[in-house]
Amino acid sequence: MTTHPATLGRFFEDYAVGDVYQHPLGRTITETDNTWITNLTLNTNQNHFNSHLAQQNPITEGKILVNSGLTVAMVLGLSVLDMSQNAVANLEFTDVALTHPLYVGDTIYAESVCTALRKSNSRPYAGIVSMITRGVNQHGDVVVQWKRSVMVATRDSGIGQNYFPQVKGDPLAELAVGGGVA
Repeated sequence: MTTHPATLGRFFEDYAVGDVYQHPLGRTITETDNTWITNLTLNTNQNHFNSHLAQQNPITEGKILVNSGLTVAMVLGLSVLDMSQNAVANLEFTDVALTHPLYVGDTIYAESVCTALRKSNSRPYAGIVSMITRGVNQHGDVVVQWKRSVMVATRDSGIGQNYFPQVKGDPLAELAVGGGVA
């Protein structure tokens, strides 16, 4: 088993079954984050925005509970750099389990393990990467986990590569010669 350091984007050939990908970013959840997603999704459970009511809930320990939709979305987003930066399609999410409360002020991290690989039968430019992803808080408690499969482009496909536009002229050389920004 190999643990890979943070890298921007992988292609199908870069994965190995059993490898663990520790995603490089962590994110502290703010009250604003939680309130916005709660309002946006019309989630009226007051444990997400009413501190007085949350104090009565034995599960929340008197703290504001992070909306589970935000928890799932944040962990998914944290995993993109390693697991689906070069995906052409999400195929499946299963077995989502919210295993520990996440509170406003907690920091969330994510990691994934590659559980299966196969070339696509219908899309020669891609393969299927299956994984288990989990989110953990700053104490190492697993707060959410799921199984996921994505269709990821092969390196030979050219998908997701060479998209940066051709710069007209040579502004970097002009700056170096003519002065420019200090």
